[in-house]
Amino acid sequence: MKILAIESSCDETACAVVKDGRNIVSSIVATQIDEHKLYGGVVPEIASRRHCENIAGVCDEALLQAGLRLSDCDAVAVTYAPGLIGALLVGVNFAKSLALAINKPLIPVHHIKGHIAANYIAHSELEPPYLCLVASGGHSHIIKVNDYTKFETIGKTLDDAAGEAFDKAARSMGFPYPGGIHVDKAAKLGDSKRYKLPIPKTENPYDFSFSGLKTAVINLVHNAEQKGEDINVNDLAASFQHTACDILTSKFIRAALDNGYKTITLAGGVAANSGLRETLTKQADLHGMKLYIPPISLCGDNAAMIGSQGYYEYLAGNIADSSLNAVASLKL
Repeated sequence: MKILAIESSCDETACAVVKDGRNIVSSIVATQIDEHKLYGGVVPEIASRRHCENIAGVCDEALLQAGLRLSDCDAVAVTYAPGLIGALLVGVNFAKSLALAINKPLIPVHHIKGHIAANYIAHSELEPPYLCLVASGGHSHIIKVNDYTKFETIGKTLDDAAGEAFDKAARSMGFPYPGGIHVDKAAKLGDSKRYKLPIPKTENPYDFSFSGLKTAVINLVHNAEQKGEDINVNDLAASFQHTACDILTSKFIRAALDNGYKTITLAGGVAANSGLRETLTKQADLHGMKLYIPPISLCGDNAAMIGSQGYYEYLAGNIADSSLNAVASLKL
């Protein structure tokens, strides 16, 4: 089964063709990073306009790369939630039009489910049940994946998401948007023990809180500036990344141990962070767990992951009609 998938939840306009939920036939991503970098973050109105300009061309390129006509696709899958409402609406309405034009099923896909499904493309042997850590710019969740379309959230962020904390801490250190990749590079050159940063406590041991950690970095930088003192940016980046990755890893591994999971996965944009990948790999090996991590190319927003999850949504009978609407915030 060949699914044409569309993703436009934030600032990437993406389209892909995925076969049987596991194989990428084509995948095209048009990013807006250079434009949003001017403003230090994603500007929703600009993102929506660029999606309108890019989506038809991106779709044409994905079909061309796949060597297919639109009518050759068996279904159309689209991210409908959560995300920036204007951005989502572009993708949803475009997908509805395509499905109507070729009289094929329209499959609604939750963005977080898509990130989790990226692992199915990278690891053909992976099957539920397993425990997944989703860490991205807008989400930080620990999720029980009971089946391909059945999920249970047992831990979540109470304030900032991990990726958001990375970007805001990075900005205070003087790095451009998106800051996560710059923190990662600087951390490799620094001393992670140089600065002592707080580890927030939560009532639920599986929940996350990154607001205090982010604020500690911002205050440290501002206080040094006021006193005319120098900050070693590489050391601060290393200290921040070490602390953030320790929080994510320790809570995730605890959840896996407490709930009896031997198979665990990582997903989302922050899954590209080298510190998190290394720390989690070491802990998984220490506890005899099988860890699956998607390649860097599938960590950020892309349409291939939507096509993968769309396949399993289709098998489960989750088909939408022309009333499908975008939803900015929606629990898993």
